[in-house]
Amino acid sequence: MLEGATIGVGTVGAGAWFSFDGGDRFRHVYKHINPEGNVRAMTVSPHDPNRVYAVSDRAGLFTSADRGYRWEPVNVDLPAQELWSVAVDPVDPQRLFVGGRPGLFRSEDGGATFAELPTGLLPECPIGTPRLTNIVIDPTDNSRIWLGVEVDGVYHSADGGDSWTHLGPLGETPFHDDIHGLTLRPAADGTSQLLAGTPYGLATSDDQGGSWSWRSFDGFDKGSGNPYAYCRGVFVWPGRPDTMLVGCGDYIPGRVGAIEITRDGGASWERAELPVEPNSTVYWMATHAELPEMVVAATVFGQVFTSADSGRTWDKLDREFGEIRTVTLTPAG
Repeated sequence: MLEGATIGVGTVGAGAWFSFDGGDRFRHVYKHINPEGNVRAMTVSPHDPNRVYAVSDRAGLFTSADRGYRWEPVNVDLPAQELWSVAVDPVDPQRLFVGGRPGLFRSEDGGATFAELPTGLLPECPIGTPRLTNIVIDPTDNSRIWLGVEVDGVYHSADGGDSWTHLGPLGETPFHDDIHGLTLRPAADGTSQLLAGTPYGLATSDDQGGSWSWRSFDGFDKGSGNPYAYCRGVFVWPGRPDTMLVGCGDYIPGRVGAIEITRDGGASWERAELPVEPNSTVYWMATHAELPEMVVAATVFGQVFTSADSGRTWDKLDREFGEIRTVTLTPAG
């Protein structure tokens, strides 16, 4: 458990759950958000740690002002499609983004209205319709936005979302463009690295997506038999840009998972020693700047792991879920 923390869990088929005691007990959100629906993405507002947003497939955007206890609909008029990502502008709290399968929608009025943006995403890809899995807004310049797409690579906007550029292929096969995680890592000189999680490992760009270098992680003895780990979410520790975490596994959903950690900016990596072998790929993780030592991670098939010492040691929660797609971490009220 994480004393002093609130943990949120978004699932496929069982809505959203929140623990207000660090993971001992969970409360099922049963009003407004469909308790049997799909909550694939949630995010905590960078302006208010009590404010949480969640999207639910074919139902729209919802928000809580009390860390996930009570919920209200923000906009139920979004297109009736799968919703895969949600982001809050780090400068303007009224500016929200929601990513679907395949559209990107922007609100300038706190979610009361949304307009679809002309991203130019492919209408078809090797998995059918692309999924907009990640929305990343540069905290130092909110006009700069990146999208991670499954399976259509990375898109960039330099004007707040009005226009978009596809950054080109990350590698030699279509599935090098299968983006599962995307984040920015700030550098000391004011620039930033762009990092993407893919089935082939971790892709890193020092020139805003113009070129990419690759880091693969060891595979697993059981499962798919791939010689490399299948990477999902990529996370940079708040306030410590040299510390990064990557959730991975043998495949999706996978039979086994792992967490890769670097504390030297990617020069070296180590696999976290978890208390039990994860039952599937580690799909998502969450940190919070006001909880500087804590992290929560979840596997596809419902396990939740926590660390209170920056990922050096880990516990597993007794509570398990069905299928998890997202987690959040906020300070307790």
